Amino acid sequence: MVFLSLKYRLMKNFLLFVFLLFALPPLARAQDRPLGRAFATRSEVMAQHGIACTSHPLATAAALDILRKGGTAVDAAIAANAVLGVVEPHVNGIGGDLFAIVYEAKTGKLYGLNASGRSPYTLTLDTFKNRNIKFIPPLGPLPVSVPGCVDGWFSLHDKFGRKPMTEILGYAIGYARDGFAVADEASVSWQRVEAVYGKFPNVRDVLLPGGKAPKRGEIFHNPLLANTLEKIAKGGRDVFYKGEIAHTIDAFMKKNGGFLSYRDLAEHSSEWVEPVSVNYRGYDVWELPPNGQGICALQMLNILEGFDFSKTTFDSPERIHLFVEAKKLAFEDRAKFYADEEYMQPGIIPRLLSKEYAAERRKLINPARAARNVEAGNPNLKDGDTIYLTVADGEGNMVSLIQSNYRGFGSGMSPDGLGFMLQDRGQLFTLEPGQANTYAPHKRPFHTIIPAFVTKDGKPWMSFGVMGGSFQPLGHVEILMNMIDFGMNAQEAGDAPRIDHQGSSEPTGEKMTDSGEITLENGYPFETIRALMQMGHRVGWAPPGSYGGYQAIRFDAASKVYFGASESRKDGQAAGF
Repeated sequence: MVFLSLKYRLMKNFLLFVFLLFALPPLARAQDRPLGRAFATRSEVMAQHGIACTSHPLATAAALDILRKGGTAVDAAIAANAVLGVVEPHVNGIGGDLFAIVYEAKTGKLYGLNASGRSPYTLTLDTFKNRNIKFIPPLGPLPVSVPGCVDGWFSLHDKFGRKPMTEILGYAIGYARDGFAVADEASVSWQRVEAVYGKFPNVRDVLLPGGKAPKRGEIFHNPLLANTLEKIAKGGRDVFYKGEIAHTIDAFMKKNGGFLSYRDLAEHSSEWVEPVSVNYRGYDVWELPPNGQGICALQMLNILEGFDFSKTTFDSPERIHLFVEAKKLAFEDRAKFYADEEYMQPGIIPRLLSKEYAAERRKLINPARAARNVEAGNPNLKDGDTIYLTVADGEGNMVSLIQSNYRGFGSGMSPDGLGFMLQDRGQLFTLEPGQANTYAPHKRPFHTIIPAFVTKDGKPWMSFGVMGGSFQPLGHVEILMNMIDFGMNAQEAGDAPRIDHQGSSEPTGEKMTDSGEITLENGYPFETIRALMQMGHRVGWAPPGSYGGYQAIRFDAASKVYFGASESRKDGQAAGF
């Protein structure tokens, strides 16, 4: 995939890090405005009647058109997601999974949808053992699980939709058939298709027209995907899970040594779930329960609520240190306890989210020193690459939706004549026996993609999400801290430089070693970096794009105005009317 030697890449990254620290001037900070505003790339978008924030302008435009024609926020979100599957196939599509949180204005209720698929019935733990496989590979037939996206669309539409699916999916069908100009981020990812996926069947025909990857601004067509989406629009979800498309997937997987079968598709269904929440300084933050990692953000917030950040600053070493140490603690619990909820300890989620448990975990943080190793807690207390989009309509309904192939374009498995790639989400199982997330047939894998929602005094306050694999819980917490603790608006909160930490244990079986490494985006002062190193942290640098992307809609209940944000790490757009 990458042809530079390890030694050369390490030296290159070190030199770039030094350059960013010393050669680039710090961003200007006006004395008469909050720190976050110095980093803002644009103003918030304000609207009264409808608003959409997505990672691509064509998806935003499709959502707004649906809203203007009387569609609901859910109708618009599905239209946007379908367009993103066409124009950003390197991060999402109908071969992947979907999660959503919907706020329904007329009932004042939040609804959660888990539209993730399960592992194949015929693939067993012994299959991996007999092949001497220690970790599930990212490519090929073994990591493929049932794609839940299409059923997610129809589950959302059946409950909250108004427009016909033929109209909703028409925008995506048009771009797939008539073509679209490839945007910056997608063009970069596309250049790796030949090296990563070129050996797999059908990939070149679908993604490399004329034998080469499309460049920035070139027009790309995917007529096979247009035909598939048209069949879905007319035939409904059953054509995908029980009809022609299901039979095509079944035949392709059998031909290519795969295990995903017609039975796996035919028995799939999404699940409506109750969102879970914690209160952070007067704001109720809502996530979906596992198999996703949303409650990890809630655990971090519970731990961090015990510290007074009014006495520190956004870019202080104290704040970054406490943030990272809270992350380490939450991620060890994530690695040990999170899985398909049916396989988790009964009643463990409320215990993990209790304030009492957070207080016990908080005691483990040394305010002056980085922890080299931490262990998962005892929640019984002896007592007991992804897309995100958000849409709101004129009736007050709001949708927080996230969808992904998992790694890049997916598994490399592109069924004959369908124009899309199946996800590789099954890679996130562990093959270590006896764990919550141990692989088993017909089981949902651990998931990284998480939509979020915030209410205040029982009213909607913000719908938001952050992309970027395991970074997402960190991103959720950073956005909320930026707004609640440091007074930033929704746009500033997303544009402010981010903090990541790598090196924690993972649900796949990897264990934490040493203290891990903090990586910081440009914008933090050198004094902060030096102080973190003196605390025992290793501090590094990651290339642009490593810290995900972000969209948000904040609602002002008093003025009935939406405030939209879409930051510059993606090619996205926030727009409303």
